Amino acid sequence: MPETSESLAVAYDVLLLDLDGVVYLGGTAIPGAPEALRKAKEAGAHLAYVTNNASRTPAAVAALLAGMGAPAEPGDVITSCHAAARLLADQLPPKSKVLVIGSTALRLAIRERGLTPVSTAAESPLAVVQGFAPGIDYGTFREGGNAVRAGAVFVGTNADSTLPGPHGTQPPGNGSLLQVIAYATGVTPTIAGKPQPPLHRESVIRTGARRPLVVGDRLDTDIEAAYNADTDSFLVLTGVDNPRSAVLAPPHRRPTYIGETLDALLEPYPGVTRTADGAGASCGGWTAAVAGDGQLALTGAGRPIDGLRALATAAWAAHDASGGALSPDRVSAALNTLAAAGLRI
Repeated sequence: MPETSESLAVAYDVLLLDLDGVVYLGGTAIPGAPEALRKAKEAGAHLAYVTNNASRTPAAVAALLAGMGAPAEPGDVITSCHAAARLLADQLPPKSKVLVIGSTALRLAIRERGLTPVSTAAESPLAVVQGFAPGIDYGTFREGGNAVRAGAVFVGTNADSTLPGPHGTQPPGNGSLLQVIAYATGVTPTIAGKPQPPLHRESVIRTGARRPLVVGDRLDTDIEAAYNADTDSFLVLTGVDNPRSAVLAPPHRRPTYIGETLDALLEPYPGVTRTADGAGASCGGWTAAVAGDGQLALTGAGRPIDGLRALATAAWAAHDASGGALSPDRVSAALNTLAAAGLRI
């Protein structure tokens, strides 16, 4: 984890922020998140909100964020609808018909890219695009399935199997619903949303980012998307993933930085120093190293988050040295040490 002499908010030219689990949970602002974003913008950060959610228009998302006190305009919001629409526009002639399964937001994004949204297979669409919207019925799936079976390109806005809810994730998400047509036709959809590259590409195009930082709460979407784009990432511990999953992350899901909340964007990032043998790491008064019994031990004192940063670096080194997945048992004692120091595990 690299050290920065300035805050992360200004060390990168654009912050590509996920929404649910980062700014809010189930429509309720995460305590302190809107204020942290205001401070980041006042410090000069360019904020962009990047979401797999294909059910809301950018204007609706911006209004929700502004109502929470977060700085946001419609142009700051980039969704998987935008990515799916560009993906199709890049391979179809202008004004091509696209059968849309999903929200008004998805239809608008298709039209924005110069394509023509339609609703039936009888209109001979060249593509079918599917995003989540409550109330999608059998007839809609039938039309989409008939079009795909007739040769239409099949694109999904995202492959999230569940949806974020006020009490955790809830099924089914768009990824689950995509299986209706995929199973019936034998055609696997191309996915536009995280962790696949199209949404990140769309974000870079719309923001003009040259050195963006991906900010998210999920290793399997946000952080993996950054890895796929060879972009630095920041894992915030206010949503889906937690210290345990971060420490056990495989190489393609390891964040560049870890913070408890978005407040960590407002300060320089402390350096994590590897021990002489390369098997351990130190940060902010904590040292994580492999003990004689093969367990990862954490010693020292200081801010618990710095202990996690040291532990994650040492655990990743142990994972790579073993050539396979790191057993959760090898990090349990160190995580218990962090829990005793006040970090929510």
